[in-house]
Amino acid sequence: MKKLILIDGNSIAYRAFFALPLLNNEKGVYTNAVYGFTTMLLKIIEEEKPTHMMVAFDAGKTTFRHKTYEDYKGGRQKTPPELSEQFALIRELLDAFNITRYEAENYEADDIIGTLAKDAEKDGWDVKVYSGDKDLLQLVSEKVTVALTRKGITSIEAYDEKMIDEKYGLTPKQIIDMKGLMGDSSDNIPGVPGIGEKTAIKLLKEFGTIENVLESVDKISGKKMKEKLEENREQALMSKELATIYLEVPNEMNLQDLSFGEYDSKKVVALFKELDFSSLISKFDEGEAVEKKELENINFDVVTEVKAEYLQNPSAMVVEVLDENYHQATIHGIALVNEKGRYYIPTDVALQSESFIEWAKDEDKKKWVFDAKRAVVALGWQGLLLDGVEFDLLMASYLLDPSLSSHEISDIVKRKGKGEVQEDEAIYGKGAKRSIPNEKELADHLVRKADAIFQLKEIFEEELKENEQLELFKDLEMPLSIVLGRMETTGVKVDTSQLKQMGEDLEERLQALEKHIFEHAGTEFNINSPKQLGEILFDKLGLPAIKKTKTGYSTSADVLEKLAEDHEIIQHILHYRQLGKLNSTYIEGLLKVIYQDTSKIHTRFNQALTQTGRLSSTDPNLQNIPIRLEEGRRIRKAFIPSEKGWKILAADYSQIELRVLAHIAGDDKLIDAFKHDMDIHTKTAMDVFHVNENEVTSSMRRSAKAVNFGIVYGISDYGLSQSLNISRKEAGEFIDRYLQSYPKVKEYMESSISNAREKGFVSTLLYRRRYLPDLTSRNFNKRSFAERTAMNTPIQGSAADIIKKAMIEMARRLESENLESRLLLQVHDELIFEVPEHELEKMLVLVPEVMEQAVTLQVPLKVDVSAGDTWYDAK
Repeated sequence: MKKLILIDGNSIAYRAFFALPLLNNEKGVYTNAVYGFTTMLLKIIEEEKPTHMMVAFDAGKTTFRHKTYEDYKGGRQKTPPELSEQFALIRELLDAFNITRYEAENYEADDIIGTLAKDAEKDGWDVKVYSGDKDLLQLVSEKVTVALTRKGITSIEAYDEKMIDEKYGLTPKQIIDMKGLMGDSSDNIPGVPGIGEKTAIKLLKEFGTIENVLESVDKISGKKMKEKLEENREQALMSKELATIYLEVPNEMNLQDLSFGEYDSKKVVALFKELDFSSLISKFDEGEAVEKKELENINFDVVTEVKAEYLQNPSAMVVEVLDENYHQATIHGIALVNEKGRYYIPTDVALQSESFIEWAKDEDKKKWVFDAKRAVVALGWQGLLLDGVEFDLLMASYLLDPSLSSHEISDIVKRKGKGEVQEDEAIYGKGAKRSIPNEKELADHLVRKADAIFQLKEIFEEELKENEQLELFKDLEMPLSIVLGRMETTGVKVDTSQLKQMGEDLEERLQALEKHIFEHAGTEFNINSPKQLGEILFDKLGLPAIKKTKTGYSTSADVLEKLAEDHEIIQHILHYRQLGKLNSTYIEGLLKVIYQDTSKIHTRFNQALTQTGRLSSTDPNLQNIPIRLEEGRRIRKAFIPSEKGWKILAADYSQIELRVLAHIAGDDKLIDAFKHDMDIHTKTAMDVFHVNENEVTSSMRRSAKAVNFGIVYGISDYGLSQSLNISRKEAGEFIDRYLQSYPKVKEYMESSISNAREKGFVSTLLYRRRYLPDLTSRNFNKRSFAERTAMNTPIQGSAADIIKKAMIEMARRLESENLESRLLLQVHDELIFEVPEHELEKMLVLVPEVMEQAVTLQVPLKVDVSAGDTWYDAK
């Protein structure tokens, strides 16, 4: 039996967007609508097992219905740009799944769905339509079911003929008449004023159709009702016409074109990785292992004793570590390639060779590598120091184009056509089948990697030079990779007992909150059960039900927050949820990643990941500890110095991105405010609201702060309205006033887009590039995201470059002044050190001095520095 699934793309995307909080990936791309759409799509595929699928989209704002009624869909608020930008990604998602998508000029998605549903029905197929729009209920028949989304997109209500009869007492065709009588504010269909759903249903049960109702006005009781129907006769008939789905949309497809089955899971997984949908990746088998190719022979020597002649200056080197988390990982072999030859050195031979150990740590012996940080850490765990790294192929590739999905050696070699290197997966396999091949095959693979590095070094340096990025590469990213490697190897000590105690304290707090909740509820129940909680809040306590679902009441955070003033129990429940997440995700999560032999956390810093140049950290992500909540901040109490009597010192750049904005835009008001060390948010409130400093209220400052941090990232009226809980109109007016107050900021925003459109890329102060091909795209969504990116990348990227420069200079100063203090972590705009007490006074002066002098801007950089017994106390 053929089963066709038809999805109303616009409707589901809208519902997903407003059901989920704004999410974005590492690159800053909004993804909440895509994520919601994806989860629903996966659920449909799993549960329905369709043979055919199609997703329909609206082609434009104007349809044939506008000829009938010019104001059709008039008054609708403009689609938030945060949503419109995601439609291109949803289309990309569908392409990855090989799901047909379609849109037709002059018609709506409903019309396309209706046409295909009826065609499939004639051929005896089973059809199921997914939408959030009741209009589609008119398509229901013996073979067509319509599934309407409820509670955002997490709950589905499926309508067949019986369900429509039970809910409305009508036939599917009468849904059109109901809409004609009652109208539809969302589509601006007028209907008959004063007639709502109940009245419309009552009239249709008695008379059958709008036409019969209008012909039988004399039989209808109630003078006002008769008058309304008489006065709006033509409007009612027009409304029915507008509400009727057109079932003969011309299209070039036939039903067989909609077949669904095979798709490339690798494409899906690659897209999920790009979108940071890590929780969804595990659902997919990434396909068969990459096949091995026949490569031309390459000559090399397998070394049994490291001789001086092998250790030439310079040499390309590969230190092979396969584990994603390369701390304490096994080194599977080392390869060297230089002017003298190609060599494979078994790990035990290298690690026991004094010649190799001395050569590795000699800064005058130049090494060319792939992923210097990984090599530094892998050798560091074995007690070997690596110095003299002059070239890193990974960082060179990343700097030349950070948007590339892969910077693996095999992919770089393919792009450049130099050498032959198999993909790692072809050599090692994947998943449970992952294994190390025989020594001959392993040696061949590693030597080819080292050979590629040796051949590509000059090519990449020449490209960096042409891009004016050689200085950025050599003076910033290369030394930084070594600094980060040392930081990872050093790690940060954690007081395990204190972390466990925090977990126990949180458990006690949770139990106390549970008791309060039960007292207010008058009974015990499962607080984590939405169904039981809903029954307590809305049935037992009688609180107003804001949202209902098929399975009961909605108890989502946004619903509870709206009820916070209505009953004491709500705040207890919200706090209970926060503490529960804190305990399970962070306390228990951190305890799992403490290295037993060091009592430290050795996070990994991602240097070649984000397109802005920002560093991130994984295993664990120390940038995500929720410090807005006091209980979250307290987790930092467990981060302590590794030496007795030492202190933790924290140094944080103050409003660095706004200072960079003031510099790049050259805005006199902002520059003057920073030079005079004014509170920038108060200053902005003064300028935007035209008040004196003493007249600035906390509400004004909060609004100014939101727009200060949002404006340069292309914040829309929708985004600001969500942040400040005000209307989109108010938010739009605020943004307009801001740009009038700071005309040079507006000028920067416009010029950054036009310059990027002309060049094809934007640059930071230190010439880091981000390419933006979508600036010239005909697709509005892609183009608008690229424009937002053109504005924010120079700001974010320059701030990232500044703190990187400060890290390198700090490492140099610590070494040149023979200080014992160690740089441990970088978290956002903050650097964390551990410091001996006798060096504390010096470091409290040295650290801000170095950080503030990292670069020279038109405004001073400002660093807040403090110290304490723990990371928490240092803030």
